[in-house]
Amino acid sequence: MEHPAMQHDPQLLRGVLPMLILSLLEQQPSYGYELVERLRSLGLSGLATGAVYPVLSRFERDGWLSSYLQPSASGPARKYYALTPAGAQARREAAQKWRQVAAVAERGLSTAGGEIKRNDERSNS
Repeated sequence: MEHPAMQHDPQLLRGVLPMLILSLLEQQPSYGYELVERLRSLGLSGLATGAVYPVLSRFERDGWLSSYLQPSASGPARKYYALTPAGAQARREAAQKWRQVAAVAERGLSTAGGEIKRNDERSNS
């Protein structure tokens, strides 16, 4: 069972999942369930299988992904997704935005930690 601190906020996951999918597909084409397994190996162990497919469909509609069927030795053909040039550009932009937001969050957390420390120091005086 996953430790409560390791459970993922659905809103936060919804914001970061598309960027992670684009990043993984930039590394190599994958089919849906393979992407889920790759995301779980990154630390999203509680990720529901169904969370990935709507994102893949939307990105394919938007022209960020192309897809093709590849025969599978263990069942029906699998639909593989590959990043298009537009998808690669979207991934770069998403990563840049993420880094900007993460930097702001880090500054805010550092400031909040400093304020708490100063308040604690005042109460000890």
